[in-house]
Amino acid sequence: MRVKLTPKDALIVVDVQRDFMPGGALPVPNGDAVVEPLNAYIEIFEKKGLPVFFTRDWHPENHISFKGYGGIWPPHCVQGTQGAEFHPDLKMPADNKFIISKGTSPDFDAYSGFQGTNLDNLLKERGIKRVFVGGVATDYCVKNTVLGAINLGYTVFLLTDAVKGVDVQPGDSDRAIDEMLSSGAIGIELKEVMD
Repeated sequence: MRVKLTPKDALIVVDVQRDFMPGGALPVPNGDAVVEPLNAYIEIFEKKGLPVFFTRDWHPENHISFKGYGGIWPPHCVQGTQGAEFHPDLKMPADNKFIISKGTSPDFDAYSGFQGTNLDNLLKERGIKRVFVGGVATDYCVKNTVLGAINLGYTVFLLTDAVKGVDVQPGDSDRAIDEMLSSGAIGIELKEVMD
């Protein structure tokens, strides 16, 4: 399959932050393997003047998802910390880039880039109809962002060569991919995006 990009397309890069990388507070196994393919997608979108959205967990220190506050995760991506920074090798475009912070309130968790953010409004303002989604983690924030986009009426392409999962239970990532595809997402790889 070949996909020709149009002015109605946007790229969504999900949570490529230090704390989700090897050595971070909540590492995704081989999470840094998404950086190189995502940089290639970013370059294609940047060359065409298409918007690139970077979601990030941006949690307060007392966030509901943290073990000390009733959640299941160790503290991660705390606002203003090094762990919340984007991976240093991730190539952020100079123009047409947007940073979407989620999980910013202590008592509200957000796995989807659309939960409690202005992502949908920003996409609609730009006439975006199709979104291309990659990043971490396949079985949590990628899955929920993809399903959120489908529910909001976007055509969604899942960048299968630019996602990595946590796999809390073995096979979680594969099940998440199956769920996204069966819900209407279209799986593609870099070679299928026409430049």
